Amino acid sequence: MRTLNFGETVFRAGEAGPAWRVRRGAVRLDMVDAMGQRRFASLAIGGDILGCETLLLGAYTFTASALTQCELISWPEAAGTLAPAESMLASLAQAHRRAADLLTLRGGQAVERVLGLIRLLAERSGRLILPTRQDIAEITDLRIETISRVIKDLERSGVLRTFRIDGVHATRSYIVNQSG
Repeated sequence: MRTLNFGETVFRAGEAGPAWRVRRGAVRLDMVDAMGQRRFASLAIGGDILGCETLLLGAYTFTASALTQCELISWPEAAGTLAPAESMLASLAQAHRRAADLLTLRGGQAVERVLGLIRLLAERSGRLILPTRQDIAEITDLRIETISRVIKDLERSGVLRTFRIDGVHATRSYIVNQSG
């Protein structure tokens, strides 16, 4: 198992390496342009497979970095789990759903975009560690000022309640009111 803290690089585009399954947390995938600027490409959360293209192409397509503290396990997993082909098919179906989810995060009302991201990232218990405001802005295609306003509104309305998590900045850890 591999544990990463917020902001740590999982892998870089063009490098060779293993594929990973996200056990916990969120990982940002970026395309890197010719000028070295990163552009948001996708998001991986619990259950998703990262870097499986290395098995076919010999190198990673994206640069991946931890949006929150993450736990990754090597993929394909050890014997006794799904066969690699079954796991890959399930992962492709999940990636297709994730792409659709991400498209909805980039259009519509600002509050619905942010709530959509919150729903993707919140644990079943309601615990949530938000990415930075900058990351949220890039994922949702909104301005940082808009993100800050929406999060403050969600706090005032009771949808988000601050929650202290050791090692996480106070402005990023919340409990989500599931009925909100």
